[in-house]
Amino acid sequence: MSIVCVGSVALDSVKTPSGERKEVLGGAATYFATAASIFTHVDIVAVVGEDFPKQHVDFLASKGVGLEGLERRPGRTFRWTGEYGFDLNEARTLETQLNVFESFRPTIPAGLRATEWLFLGNIDPRLQLEVLDQVEKPKLVAADTMNYWIAGSREPLEKLLARIDLLFVNDSEARQLSGQSNIVRAARAIQAMGPRVVCIKRGEYGALLFLPHGPSIRDGEHVLALPSVPLAEVQDPTRAGDSFAGGFLGSLAAGGKIEAHALRRAAVFGTVLASFTVERFGLERLGALTRAEVEDRFRIFSRLTWQGSLDLAGGGGLDKPGASGHA
Repeated sequence: MSIVCVGSVALDSVKTPSGERKEVLGGAATYFATAASIFTHVDIVAVVGEDFPKQHVDFLASKGVGLEGLERRPGRTFRWTGEYGFDLNEARTLETQLNVFESFRPTIPAGLRATEWLFLGNIDPRLQLEVLDQVEKPKLVAADTMNYWIAGSREPLEKLLARIDLLFVNDSEARQLSGQSNIVRAARAIQAMGPRVVCIKRGEYGALLFLPHGPSIRDGEHVLALPSVPLAEVQDPTRAGDSFAGGFLGSLAAGGKIEAHALRRAAVFGTVLASFTVERFGLERLGALTRAEVEDRFRIFSRLTWQGSLDLAGGGGLDKPGASGHA
């Protein structure tokens, strides 16, 4: 059930129409691990500088996150500064200081190399490949990437895609990677590159999950389209995608099965975890979350979409036992 997560631990400064925070605990591995730890144990492999506050290490430890793979090196911790306007779907990066993260070469501790569940956060695909060479025989390998690597490191990225099971990308990344403008065709083209499962994160518009097989949207059992959770207040969308991935993989590993139903349920959990993240700044909401709160919102979210009959007369239809559930 334990997951090994390789990625960044950082200090984030962010400003949105709701307010501002400076140098709070951030990084893809941090958000992934915090979300996933609600369901199962997570070990992170990352690097921080000598200036990294002890209170942040204590926070991760309080979530049961394994820190054997967290290196502390001389120098400053990776820092990111960003700003959002009223369109919270896109951040404007004001400053990126890679610092010790620039020379990061992930090393998986010997005791973690037999992990069954591996998440490769958004880092250079060459490093992601090096990590893959260090693990023995994982049950599932999931990865994230971004436009920068798609444009500048295409060859190693394609080698990575051929070796992973699940890829997380957003709309623009899926289109850039596949060369397809239509998002369904883009997902199927990415699957042809290697990943059996492709999850497209769409921010406030939800997520699309593409499972193996099914060339068209008529193959409904192979596609899951999820809206986002409608929220009255959104303060900070930073790292919501990493929380989504953590909720997805954490719940999947906790169940132990890789099958269509489990993957679809994992996407719902991912959506729920992302919804909590954006309600407050940084980890203010996600970091205080309980399993009971997550499961309660899961039930509420499950009731948000139409689940009744398509029969205008009021009887029969999709809610009848044995109905297929797709149009």
